[in-house]
Amino acid sequence: MSKQTPAPKAANSSLNSFIFASRWLQLPLYLGLIAAQAVYVFHFWVELVHLLEAAFGNQHALQALIGSIGYKSDAPITALNETVIMLVVLGLIDVVMISNLLIMVIVGGYETFVSRLNLEGHPDQPEWLDHVNASVLKVKLGTAIIGISSIHLLKTFINAANYDEKVLMWQTLIHVAFLLSAIAIAYADRLMSHHDKPH
Repeated sequence: MSKQTPAPKAANSSLNSFIFASRWLQLPLYLGLIAAQAVYVFHFWVELVHLLEAAFGNQHALQALIGSIGYKSDAPITALNETVIMLVVLGLIDVVMISNLLIMVIVGGYETFVSRLNLEGHPDQPEWLDHVNASVLKVKLGTAIIGISSIHLLKTFINAANYDEKVLMWQTLIHVAFLLSAIAIAYADRLMSHHDKPH
């Protein structure tokens, strides 16, 4: 009885290599996020320069700041006050937190889904990158989004007089929804990691 010859694996191997190489299609997406990061850096410095100029009495810079934070007052604002400074600083913190979120997505996503960065032994390697995977990345992103949402909510409450009650209510509800979602993701990740551990 003649033996059946095994099917050639060359075609399958080429197809597998092609499918695996398709991960590089994500590279332009990460490069686009780096460009978005550059826009945030530029926006941060524009706001910071306006804040410094307004602190030295520049009225044009002060009005630019007031317009960017959406602050309104019954009396005309001719100098920086504590509320304006607080809203501007919270806006700067917001930019930094979104920038941190972008870094997590760019570095963690590229390392997880595209290619290894080979940063072992690098003095600036982020600690969280050692054990990054899709689940860890989701939890970290959820935590970062809660932080960003908290800053937005705080800015809204400080400037509450210029917002409708419905806006305040919806922003609070959306923040609670983000919080519950992050808790659910972290709990599901904990259950999955506990289930995957050998007994």
